[in-house]
Amino acid sequence: MKKALLVLSFGTSVPAARKSIFAVEEALKAVSDRDFFRAFTSPTIRRILVRKGETVWSLPEALEALEEMGYADVAIQPTHLLYGYEYDNIRETVTQWNGRFPVLRLGQPLLATQEDLFCLADCVTKAYAPEDGVLVLMGHGTAHFANMVYPAFQTVLRSRGHENVLVGTVEGWPDFDEVQAGLQAMGKKQVLLAPLMLVAGDHALNDMAGEDGWKGQLEQSGFQVSCIMEGLGMLEPIQQMYAAKCKTLLENEHGL
Repeated sequence: MKKALLVLSFGTSVPAARKSIFAVEEALKAVSDRDFFRAFTSPTIRRILVRKGETVWSLPEALEALEEMGYADVAIQPTHLLYGYEYDNIRETVTQWNGRFPVLRLGQPLLATQEDLFCLADCVTKAYAPEDGVLVLMGHGTAHFANMVYPAFQTVLRSRGHENVLVGTVEGWPDFDEVQAGLQAMGKKQVLLAPLMLVAGDHALNDMAGEDGWKGQLEQSGFQVSCIMEGLGMLEPIQQMYAAKCKTLLENEHGL
């Protein structure tokens, strides 16, 4: 029986940011003896890459190709962070394809359980937390109910004694105003910004580190700001979290 591991990412059009995806993919390859394949869920990013001469499958295209190549057991491991709209779309597509393969299985996103939030808290505070000042983690955010992961993560950080770490989002809650109010209440002027995202792509370059982004706005308010321009995927403990998700997925012999 031909077996495939399909690693599914949102994707990025920023070449330097791809290393975060590649690092996670390598960690997943290490726990699998299956044939490896890649797909991106973002149509916009796939179009940009096509203009640059690179073709990356969408999920339906990948499943179509794997069926044509005769794969009977396909395991799909997403690198997405949340059970948000993107994951809902992935699950819907996989459900539509269920029955076209003898075995078709879908793994969890990075932050699927309470324990995942504890692991993430330990990882980012060990990797990033400054000795002096405040660490601000900028997530994407979503209108989906899964956005509650972000305030839950803030609660986890505080419960573990990390009072100098704030969580904010670009498109959800807590937002920038909430973060800025928290910084002003702390009375500390040193701020370290880091993306709470798999890759340091467009959001990290513009919304976080840009002159009109969080860095520029905070500097205008009198804060001294520096940025970490690497995604979570570059952190080995995060890679191992994904690897653990993949191992669990591969041990599930009954598909969805």
